[in-house]
Amino acid sequence: MVIVGRSTDQLLLGEWACLGILYTAPTHGFAIAARLKPEGDIGRVWSLSRALTYRSIDKLVARGYIRPVAEEPGIAGGNRTVLAATRTGRAQLRRWLATPVSHLRDLRSELLLKLIIAEKCEIDITVMLTEQHRHIAHLADTIAAELDTSSGDVVALWRSESSAAALRFLDRLTEATP
Repeated sequence: MVIVGRSTDQLLLGEWACLGILYTAPTHGFAIAARLKPEGDIGRVWSLSRALTYRSIDKLVARGYIRPVAEEPGIAGGNRTVLAATRTGRAQLRRWLATPVSHLRDLRSELLLKLIIAEKCEIDITVMLTEQHRHIAHLADTIAAELDTSSGDVVALWRSESSAAALRFLDRLTEATP
């Protein structure tokens, strides 16, 4: 298993969230922004303001991951552009969902976003979760060894407890999945 850090050409989590929403069906930016509000189904994991949602959409269009497919009348006037994920965008999303999260600190945001998007898109990520567990177990072992040699290190203790909690979460998640 190879887990690499984020390169400059990878998407931000908000961009992945927008692409994940468009993976299932075409829609317009206002509907995407509504789902990314803090009370939205995706926004409860990763929320974006309307301005950041539209910026993410623009970046996805520029990369060729989504494209305009239609226009429909808006509620308050002008037309709304309906967007859809492209074949390239859909493939990139599946690739991202299949890649374990590399840093323990990113599990809360990135792993939960992957889980919710995979569920909404009906994409099986069982293999990724197995790899994620293996990676976190390796990190936990490394952190435990570090903790043994660094008495009183609050950061090492935090990382140890976080990795243990992450392993319990992944265990419960995989037990609940048929």
